[in-house]
Amino acid sequence: MTTPLIECRSITKSYSKGDATITPLHEMDLEVDAGDFLALMGPSGSGKTTLLNLIAGIDRPTGGALIIDGTDIATLSRARLADWRAASVGYIFQLYNLVPVLTAYENVELPLLLHKMTARERHHRVSTALELVNIADRYDHFPRQLSGGQEQRVAIARAIVTDPRIIVADEPTGDLDAESASAIMSLLVRLNKELGKTLLMVTHDARSAAYARRTLHLEKGRLVEQHELAHAGGTH
Repeated sequence: MTTPLIECRSITKSYSKGDATITPLHEMDLEVDAGDFLALMGPSGSGKTTLLNLIAGIDRPTGGALIIDGTDIATLSRARLADWRAASVGYIFQLYNLVPVLTAYENVELPLLLHKMTARERHHRVSTALELVNIADRYDHFPRQLSGGQEQRVAIARAIVTDPRIIVADEPTGDLDAESASAIMSLLVRLNKELGKTLLMVTHDARSAAYARRTLHLEKGRLVEQHELAHAGGTH
């Protein structure tokens, strides 16, 4: 029996807001196998993005164990967690989070500056990533010169340029029209099927969720149901 790539064991996340204690996640158990494509759905405030940020190493749980590829990342020091995150996770944001004064090429190159490699190797990786997402012809364009769909392609290239095992996406189609959203989801399916990336995606859109292999529903910080799709990413 294979060990899951991601194991959440009684994960809890709480924080104080004034005199109140807010608990976005409460003792959640979750396993994600390598190569899975998981959609997280649920109402606002259900804990979806909190879970995504914990798995991405952006935030830390206040209780439980979060074991990824055999390492409990909740126990890592701040410096080691930053190194782990840079090597292991790519993050795709709803509003792209591109640096407006940098070109598409330079935005994709940014994560590589944290790694020891030659300029030639960086160029090869950036060029490959831009080609994978079909935006190489806009490499010298600034974000303001790109459409929303093109900006998201650049953001996806930035997320995959370090060749991470895990890609997390927070509402990656939330700011796009239907045609651009469909193209972005087809691209994510390709990253999952052809490159073997493990994907976790938060979405409110049932059409986007239908591209995933599994859909989980969260409510008030708890997992309320899940189901697998027999033909994920099929005839779209």
